[in-house]
Amino acid sequence: MNPGAGWTWGYDAYAPERERLVETLCTLGNGRFATRGSAPECAAGTTHYPGTYLAGCYDRRTSLVDGRAVENEDLVNLPNWTLLRYRRLPADEPAGEWLTPDSDELRHSTVRLDLRRGTLHRGLYFQDARGRGLRVGHTRLVHMGDPGLAAQRTTFHAYGWSGEIEVESLLDGDVANTGVERYHHLESRHLSGHRTVFAPGGVAGLSCRTGDPGHLIALAVRTDTRPARPARPARTTGTSTGTGQLYRLPIARGRTVRVTKTLALRTTPAHTPGDPLAKAVEAAGEAPSFPALLAAHEAAWQRLWEEGELHVPGEPGRVLRLHLFHLLQTLSPHTADLDVGVPARGLHGEAYRGHVFWDELFVLPYLDLHFPDVAEALLRYRHRRLPAAREAARRAGRRGAMYPWQSGGSGAEETQEVHLNPRSGRWLPDHSRLQRHVGSAVAYNVWKYARSTGDQAFLYGEGAEILLEVARFWADSAERDPGLGRYRLRGVVGPDEYHDAYPHAAVPGVDDNAYTNVTAAWVLARGLDLLRELPAARRAELRERLALDEGETARWDDVSRRLHVPFHRGVISQFEGFGELAELDWEAYRAGYGDIRRLDRILEAEGDTVNRYQASKQADTLMLGYLFRPDELAALFARLGHRLDDGTWRATVDYYLRRTSHGSTLSSLVHGWVLARLKGTGAWRYCEEALLSDVADVQGGTTGEGIHLGAMAGTIDLVERGITGLEAGPDGLRVAPVSLRQLPRFAFTLCCGGHRGVRLRVLPGRLGVRVPAGPGAPLPLVLPGDRRFTVPPGEERWFPL
Repeated sequence: MNPGAGWTWGYDAYAPERERLVETLCTLGNGRFATRGSAPECAAGTTHYPGTYLAGCYDRRTSLVDGRAVENEDLVNLPNWTLLRYRRLPADEPAGEWLTPDSDELRHSTVRLDLRRGTLHRGLYFQDARGRGLRVGHTRLVHMGDPGLAAQRTTFHAYGWSGEIEVESLLDGDVANTGVERYHHLESRHLSGHRTVFAPGGVAGLSCRTGDPGHLIALAVRTDTRPARPARPARTTGTSTGTGQLYRLPIARGRTVRVTKTLALRTTPAHTPGDPLAKAVEAAGEAPSFPALLAAHEAAWQRLWEEGELHVPGEPGRVLRLHLFHLLQTLSPHTADLDVGVPARGLHGEAYRGHVFWDELFVLPYLDLHFPDVAEALLRYRHRRLPAAREAARRAGRRGAMYPWQSGGSGAEETQEVHLNPRSGRWLPDHSRLQRHVGSAVAYNVWKYARSTGDQAFLYGEGAEILLEVARFWADSAERDPGLGRYRLRGVVGPDEYHDAYPHAAVPGVDDNAYTNVTAAWVLARGLDLLRELPAARRAELRERLALDEGETARWDDVSRRLHVPFHRGVISQFEGFGELAELDWEAYRAGYGDIRRLDRILEAEGDTVNRYQASKQADTLMLGYLFRPDELAALFARLGHRLDDGTWRATVDYYLRRTSHGSTLSSLVHGWVLARLKGTGAWRYCEEALLSDVADVQGGTTGEGIHLGAMAGTIDLVERGITGLEAGPDGLRVAPVSLRQLPRFAFTLCCGGHRGVRLRVLPGRLGVRVPAGPGAPLPLVLPGDRRFTVPPGEERWFPL
C-alpha cells in the first residue's frame, strides 16, 4: 500500500489475493446507492466481485439447507453498470484477447482513491511480446450531488503501434448475490423480469424486479466516445439479461481515446404507476458531460467535508479520514430522504446480508453532532417498524416492543435460524436473535439524539413512543425471584454472542446478562423521566393511546431499582453463573491456532463448545463503560442497590481483558475507549487495532465482504467524544479530555447549541473553541471542575486543561 498524501488511499501493484479487500475499501457511494471499487474489465468470479447496492433494497428467498427450508432476506446486488471490455486491433492483424488485470500482458497497475473529491482512479499498462503498449486509465464517481447518477471515464493511450481499439460497453443483469462464500448454499438470484431497450445517443437501458417485496429497478447507461462523437456502436446486442454496445475506435501514438459511461438509476415499488426504465433512459440521455458531473460532484463533497471535518495528524489521521469517507458514503444527507437503517457492513458488500443490527449505537453519536437530520431519519426507520416490534413482543407473550437483532425492510426478525461453521462444515442452530438488548440500544439512541441536538419535538413525538414501548417490554419481561428479592431477565444472549446457553442445557439463553439488565434498568428510569418531562397534554395522550396506567409505571420504577446484577470474585459477572464456568487455556489455543478470534468455531470443530468457558467473543460487560461515564455508571448501580467504585470497575475491566478473544471489530474499539477513559495502560494497542481492523483486514478476509461500519464510525467517535470527553446537552458543550500520547492534537467541527460549524482544537494542555459568526446565542462550555464559560458567535477562545 502506498501511503500517499493524507487525502489519498492507494495500491501500487495488482495482487489477486487482496482484490476483494481493494474493491471494498475503494467503494464509491452517495447514501442512496454504492458501487464496489471493482475493475471495470471483470465480471464476478473467484478474484473479482463487482457489486452495486441500493439502500433499503431487500429481497426474500427460501433455501433448502441441511434438509430444512430457511428463509433469508438479502440486500440485492444490482446489475453491473461498470463493465467495459477492450482489446487491441493492430492494423492488418486479428483482434487479440480482451485485456484484464489478470492478463499476462499486464506490466503495471495502480489504484488511487481520492478521498477529498470522492473519485476512484485505476491505471493499467499492458505490453505484448512485440513491445506494443497500451495505457488504460479509469476514473469513476458515484454522484454525491445527484444521488441517481454515476459515471466512469476510461482513457486509452497507444505506445509503439496504431490501429483500432475495440471497446464493448456492457450493462450486465445476469448477476447474483455470491459475494460471501459461506452463503453459497443459499438462494442467490434475486432479479427477474429483465427488459432491455436502446435509445438514441448511445443510451442502453435495463429494467428488472425483485420478488418479495417487489422493487422495479431500472438502469440506463449513456456511452460517449472521443474523439469520434457522435459515435455509433458498430454492433448492439440485447440479451435476455443485458445489453452490449461495441465500438471500434481509431488509436495511434499521441492520440487519446476516451469512453465515458454515464449511469442513471431509478427505482419504484413494484405496483407504483409509471415506468422507471423510461425515466432512467431519459435521465441518462440528459445527464451532463463527465467534466460537468465531476465538478458538481467535487463541490458536493467539499460541502460534506466542511460539515464533517476531522483533522488528526499522521497516519492515524489518514485512516480516520478513510473511515469517515465510507461513513459519509453510506449515510449521507441523501439518506435523510430514505426509509433505511444503518447497514452493519455499509453498502459495500453482502456480509450479514445487508442487515441492520445495533451498529447505530456506534454510528449515531457522530451523526448527532454533525448531520442531525440524517440521525433523525435513521431513528424514524426504527419508529416506522415499531408496529413490527410490538407484534414480535406479542408473539413472545410480552407487552411493549421487542426490536429484532437483525432488521431489514419490514422490521421483522431477519436473524438466520442456522449458520455454517466453515471450520467444521456443520450447520448449527443460531440463537443470536435472543440479543434482546438491541431494544435498549434503540431507546438509548433516541434519548442521546434528543439530548445532543435539543430536538424535543422528536423526543416527545416518535421518540417517546419508542422509548416507552421498549421500557414496557423490559418491565413485562422481568420475573420476580422471591428468593433473591429481585427481578430477573432469563433466556437472553448478551453482546458477547459466544454464550447462547448454559453447558448441557436443553434450552438456549443465559440469565441476567449484566449488560442487558443494567441497560434495561436505564431504559425504565429514562421512561419514567420522560413521562414526567412531557407536556401534560402529550403525557395524557400517550397514557391513553398506550393504555399506560399508574400501576404499570409503578412496576417500572420497582423493576428499575431491583433488576438482578450478578457479581463474582469482586467483579461484575457477565451473566449469572459466568464465574462458575471453566477457565480456558488461552496460551495453548494461541499456540495451536494463532488467530483465535473465532474461538467458538475452533471449539465446535473440536467437538467442544465455548459455552463451557469463561471466554468472550467481544466486549460485553465492558460495553457499560462505553455507554456511560463513570459517574453515570456508578449512579445506575446505586439505583440498583450496588456500590460500583473505581476499584471494582477497574478490577472488572482487568478481568475481562484477559478473557476476550476479540472476535468482533467492535471489541477492540470498546476496549480502547474504556481503557483510554480509565487512563489505563495498553489503551493505544486496542485503539490502533480498531483503526486497522478493516484496512489491514485483521479478521482474515471479512473486509472483502463489506466494511465494518460500526467500527469505522466508532474510531471517529473515539477521537471526538472518547478522548475529548465531549458531551453535547441542554447545558451546552461539556469537554473533559484525557491524554493519549499517540493522539496529542486534533481538530474537528460539530453542531451544538444551534450553531453549525463549531470548531474544537485539542492541543497538549489547551482547548480552542471557535463559534462561527451568526445570530445565535453564545455557546455554553463546561470544563473539568464544573468550570463554566461561554463563547460568543464569531469568536475563538482558548482554555487551559
